[in-house]
Amino acid sequence: MAYTTTTRASGAFTATPTSGIAGMVAAFREARARHRVYRTTRDELGALSDRDLADLGIGRSDVDRIARDAAASTKVR
Repeated sequence: MAYTTTTRASGAFTATPTSGIAGMVAAFREARARHRVYRTTRDELGALSDRDLADLGIGRSDVDRIARDAAASTKVR
């Protein structure tokens, strides 16, 4: 008896067969832009003192999650 398994790639480089290299390049650029937003947000919030973060209602442990959320919600051109 034969079995088949269908898998789907996940991540930034998922492309349809018709998109080819151009689709992969676009996906790569989008991933880079999102990572830039993540890194900038994380660095700016990380540079704040604990007191400044508390004034904003943010705990030091929330900085990474907030940066990920900012990157995920960013519209990339």
